[in-house]
Amino acid sequence: MTDSPDTESSRFSNLEVRLAISPEEIDAAQALRYRVFYEGMGAKPSPEMAARKRDFDEFDEHCDHLLVIDNARQENKVIGTYRLIRREAANKCGGFYSRNEYDISPLLEYPGEILELGRSCIDAEYRTGQVMQTLWKGLTAYVFQHDVRLMFGCASLPGIDPKAHALPLSYLYYHHLAPPALLAKALPERYVDMRLLPREAFDPNAAFNDMKLDPRSGSNSLPPLIKGYIRVGGFVGDGAVIDPQWNSVDVFIIVKTDLITSRYIKHYERSNKKDIVLPVE
Repeated sequence: MTDSPDTESSRFSNLEVRLAISPEEIDAAQALRYRVFYEGMGAKPSPEMAARKRDFDEFDEHCDHLLVIDNARQENKVIGTYRLIRREAANKCGGFYSRNEYDISPLLEYPGEILELGRSCIDAEYRTGQVMQTLWKGLTAYVFQHDVRLMFGCASLPGIDPKAHALPLSYLYYHHLAPPALLAKALPERYVDMRLLPREAFDPNAAFNDMKLDPRSGSNSLPPLIKGYIRVGGFVGDGAVIDPQWNSVDVFIIVKTDLITSRYIKHYERSNKKDIVLPVE
């Protein structure tokens, strides 16, 4: 049974997007991450994570946690989250999270504020375009507030077999590789060549439109989050990385915020004034 349009509209009217403002809200984000990544996607928790049913690490206490909250829910109100790490927070942790997979030195030299995106997830009951747009409203407001010039982070394809993702990996490398000045590269010991198909083996326009997530195998898939980054002018780094702990094949995403289309900027600037609540520093 599906919701009627009126019911669905009413449901989404209860959503709020803002930064976490208490330890309890950070805990709720970590609980959501555990449900999505460990219970839903097969990531392997540490014994402490499994006991607490929370996804956590040393970055959580220093970064900002962007939340989508369903105020109509009695429990598990946090239904979407992003983890946001700026230069200052990364310095407190000895560097950005993605340094464990990629050489990001070109990005560290980029002038102005830079932002690492991570731990993006949405509750299984809420995976609609509207919820993702709500999360991105908050992200864009955050970018404007802190004058972020560059966003980056690891994005995942399901499973640990790169050959299962031959089409999306090849497509991303041939058609969205970052320019040299922004080219993060997988660490030598973790580097997996993304060129699994020859360039002439597929039509890029058809490939982008036809790649849909296959929950059974992940083959020929491009998850909606990665598609979203590409649509706003995003690039990828050189090389994929297999992450057994997260049961994923990772690619590196780079987005220059000045490449986001004017349509997105105008839309989110209006939204920022109306319904985005972010603390003022």
